[in-house]
Amino acid sequence: MRINEDILLEGQKVVLVPYNADHVPRYHQWMSSPDLQKLTASEPLTLEQEYDMQKSWKEDNDKCTFIVLDKQKWADPSIPEEGCMVGDVNIFLTDPSDPTLAELEIMIAVPCYRGKGLGKEVTRMMMCYGISMLGIKKFEVKIGLDNKTSIAMFKKFHFKELTVSEVFQEVTLGVTVNENVRKVLFGNMDFMLQREYGKARDSRQAANQPFSL
Repeated sequence: MRINEDILLEGQKVVLVPYNADHVPRYHQWMSSPDLQKLTASEPLTLEQEYDMQKSWKEDNDKCTFIVLDKQKWADPSIPEEGCMVGDVNIFLTDPSDPTLAELEIMIAVPCYRGKGLGKEVTRMMMCYGISMLGIKKFEVKIGLDNKTSIAMFKKFHFKELTVSEVFQEVTLGVTVNENVRKVLFGNMDFMLQREYGKARDSRQAANQPFSL
């Protein structure tokens, strides 16, 4: 989506930035993993196909994608942004007749970052962004039946079981945004800042330039 191409969302543990061409090699490396392919129900792509995919995600009106960065690493300008990448998060508008319905996908690709609350923070940030900026009123997620941790996390955000597919071994959970959900999500939004990505990136790169007379 063009709407988020210059949006940076900063949380307590993570920074969400638009998926751009510089991120593709690292992302491609992740998605070469059979484990992540299974986790995300994805087919392996060539690097060229991955660049094409990144471009389509940026331009398509039904996809909103952010790359998840480790905030602590990102705060160090000597570390390239690609070196701060830990995952991604997507909103897909799956029903052309209902633009208020979205499917949410979250991937923490780097194993050592799992189980540390990043997924929960990313979920909250992305849902808040989807509600306030994209007009989303209903969210759905598809999760493998054996991923008990993710199922439990989404249930804390008031998601309920909609369907179970024994064939695909996954459960679909959904939530309609009401006042209770808004309280859970927006109860204290002081932790999240929205900034211009281009300016933040330029400032970070400038801080890493050697001083010269």
